[in-house]
Amino acid sequence: MDDVLVVKRSRIRTAISGTVVGNFMEWFDFGIYGYLAVTMTSVFTEGLPREAGLLVTLFGFAVSFLMRPLGGFVLGPIGDRIGRQKVLFFTMAMMATATTLIGVLPTAAQIGLWALVPLYLLKMVQGFSTGGEYAGATTYVAEFSSDRRRGYWSSWLDVGSYVGFAAGASTVAITTLITEAISGAGAMIAYGWRIPFLIALPLGIVAIWFRLRIPETPAYEVAETSGETTAGDADPLARHGVIGIIRHYWRQLLIAMAIVAAINSSGYALTSYMPTYLETEVGVSNLTAAMATVPVLIVLAASLPLIGRLSDRIGRKPVFLIASASTLVLMVPAFAIMQLGELWAILLALLLTTVPVALWLAPSAAALPAMFPTASRFGAMAIAYNLAVSMFGGTTPLFSEWLIQQTGNTFMPAFYIMFFGAVAGLAVLAMRETAQRPLIGSVPAVESPAEAAELVQGQDENPLIDTRTMPLDVLHTEPAVLRDREPAGV
Repeated sequence: MDDVLVVKRSRIRTAISGTVVGNFMEWFDFGIYGYLAVTMTSVFTEGLPREAGLLVTLFGFAVSFLMRPLGGFVLGPIGDRIGRQKVLFFTMAMMATATTLIGVLPTAAQIGLWALVPLYLLKMVQGFSTGGEYAGATTYVAEFSSDRRRGYWSSWLDVGSYVGFAAGASTVAITTLITEAISGAGAMIAYGWRIPFLIALPLGIVAIWFRLRIPETPAYEVAETSGETTAGDADPLARHGVIGIIRHYWRQLLIAMAIVAAINSSGYALTSYMPTYLETEVGVSNLTAAMATVPVLIVLAASLPLIGRLSDRIGRKPVFLIASASTLVLMVPAFAIMQLGELWAILLALLLTTVPVALWLAPSAAALPAMFPTASRFGAMAIAYNLAVSMFGGTTPLFSEWLIQQTGNTFMPAFYIMFFGAVAGLAVLAMRETAQRPLIGSVPAVESPAEAAELVQGQDENPLIDTRTMPLDVLHTEPAVLRDREPAGV
C-alpha cells in the first residue's frame, strides 16, 4: 500500500483547473489573431498587395511557432530540474504580457512596414513561452491524474484550449458588432482590433493567480525524493538534458512528433486558418466566419472528455487509429461542402472537420507524456511537441494559403491534413499502449485507498503493472508526506 500514490479527486480538480486557464489564455490569443488576420493585414501591411500582405500577416503567426522549439529546449529541462509549477507560472506571465502589448503597437499608417518588427518580436515572445506551456501542462495533468482515468482528466486540458479559442473568436465578433455600430464599417481597422488584445490583461491576471495556487505534482516529488533524477547518464529513467533525451528516446520522440503533426495540422486548419479560408476562398464575412466557427468549437470542447474516457476503456491506440481513418475519409467531402458558401453548409463542413480533430486531441495529453519517464518527461515533451508543432502545426495557415496561391486548388488544405493523418496512423502502430498503466518512472496512482488495496491485492495477475519502471524505495520511508500533505493555499 505504501507503494501506491493516492491522489484525492479534489486535488486533481484543483490542479487541472489551474492548468486549464493557461491553455485558455494561449488559445484565446490564437483565436484573436486568427480571426483578425484579414484585418491585421490592413493594419500592419498597408501598401503591400493584398495577397502578399496576407502571407506576411500569417507569417507573424508562423514565426511564433518557429520560436517554440527554442522555448521547449530551454524551459523543458528547467521544468524537470526545478519543478513543473514554477515553469508554468513563468510561461503564463510571459504569454499574458506579450498578448497585451500587441494591443498598443503602432500601425503601418503610423510608421510604415516597420510596424511588423515589434509585432513579430512579441509573437516570438509568445512562441518562446508557449514552448514550455503546453509541454508543461500536459506533463502536469498526466502526472496528477490517476492511472485508470488519465485519459478523462487529461482531456480537460484541451477543453480549455478550444473554449479559449471560441472565447477569442467571440470577442472578435462582439467587438466588431459594437465598434462598427458606433463608428461605422472601418472601425475595426481604425481602433477596434486593439480591444481583444487588451482584454488579455485582466484575463492574464486571473490566470496567473490560478497558477500561483496549483501544487507540484506528486509524481515529480516522488522522483525527486527517490534520487531517480540524479541516477547515472546510462540509466534511461534518470533525468537527462536534450542530448540524453534524444539518445535514449529517439523512437518515442519520432512517434510523438508524428502524432503531434496530425493533431496540429488538423487543429490549426480548423481554428487559426479557417477564418482566413472562409473569407478569402468561400467569400463570407469576418463576422459570419466567427459566428459559424464558435458553436463548432464548443461542440468539439464538449466531446473531448467523452472521448478521453473512451480512450481509458479501449486504449489510446484504437482511438488514434480511428482518428487517422476519419481524417482520410472526411477531409475532402468537408471542403467540398464548404464551397457551397451557405451557412448550413459551412456548419456541416466544420463539424465534419471537427471529428478527426477531436479523436486526435482527446487522448493526446494522456498518451504523449506517458511515452517518457518522470525524470525527463517535461524536457522530452517539450522537444517532441514543439519541433512538430513548429514545423507542421503552426505553419499550417501559411503553407495552406501558399499552396492555394501556387496551385489555384482550394482543396490543398485538405490534402495537407490528410498527409499528416496517414503518417501518424503508421506511427501509432509502433506506439506502446499506455492506457490504465502507471507512468514510466512513477508508482501507480489511484483516487482512493480502496482502489489502492484492490491494485495491491491483484498485482501478481495484473499485466498492467511493471515494477521495474517504478521508484519503490521512497514511499517506504516517507509515505505520509507524499500521501497526506495538502498543497499550500488550496
